[in-house]
Amino acid sequence: MRRRDFITLLGGAAAWPMVARAQGERVRRIGVMFGFSESDPLAKSRAEAFQQGLEKLGWTLGRNVAIDYRWSVYSDERAKAAAAELLTLSPDLILTMGTTALRAAQQATRTIPIVFTIVYEPVAQGFVQSLAHPGGNITGFSNVEPTIGGKWLELLKAIAPSITRVAFIFNPEASPYSATIYRSTAGAAAKLTVDSVIVPVHEPAEIERVVMMLAQEPNGGLIAGSDSYTIDNSKLIAELTAQYRVPTIFGHRQYMVAGGLMYYGADVESQYRLAAGYVDRIFRGASLADLPVQQPTKFDLIVNRKAATALGLTVPQSILLSADEVIE
Repeated sequence: MRRRDFITLLGGAAAWPMVARAQGERVRRIGVMFGFSESDPLAKSRAEAFQQGLEKLGWTLGRNVAIDYRWSVYSDERAKAAAAELLTLSPDLILTMGTTALRAAQQATRTIPIVFTIVYEPVAQGFVQSLAHPGGNITGFSNVEPTIGGKWLELLKAIAPSITRVAFIFNPEASPYSATIYRSTAGAAAKLTVDSVIVPVHEPAEIERVVMMLAQEPNGGLIAGSDSYTIDNSKLIAELTAQYRVPTIFGHRQYMVAGGLMYYGADVESQYRLAAGYVDRIFRGASLADLPVQQPTKFDLIVNRKAATALGLTVPQSILLSADEVIE
């Protein structure tokens, strides 16, 4: 990754450690690996949520903590480069987002504490020994359950009942776990009499081909999950599905910012505030063995009524009543 892609929230960094040392307080350094680009509004809000969580616990940027960010860490190559450079900065802890970043951090160090966010099935992927007793140097917050793929299709079918074909797109590097989630989609598809297929995408042109394929015949629908690559292309996917009139459900809130039809997923932003709590406890001497991996307890449903109208769809009353937010 190019050096200009690397930013550090140290404004006046050179002076900060000197101030802290003058006050007799050690500056703790946190390396952060985000799957989103720096300009992504949700990336900014999550970084702010994390920093605000630290502030409430007594960790102030420039006084006793410094944070180094790496953005757009959604491929193995980018993740390995980000992890390697962060290690040269001697971080006291690494915060990661997504499977790709966590995998690279795990490979880079077995001693520096790692707190992860937005990771599916961390036990099955070999990141921790168990949810209750993670073991090693890793703990954090999972965000997706295997059954969510079926829920996505059920909601999509509810708002677009004419759908008979659906494609589930994912990026293999960013989300190797998507094949597992798709099993529940396929199970729901069989019950709903819908033909389903899972399609790996690696570049924008492949995303457009999938959407065009679905638009060539009537009654096509799309599921765009929650991996960092597709999320990084959320604006493109939302625009293409609107242009080609393909009803789509999204697994990440960012798509709704871009004008998407429907979102269902875990309340991810809260994970960053909770992650700040874990960071605080680790910095104050807690053992990672005493910090269990936490699973999501709240899921949000957002519906874009304007997008539905543009697609010729009527949002059912049942969806409107259960939605956490309706975009008019």
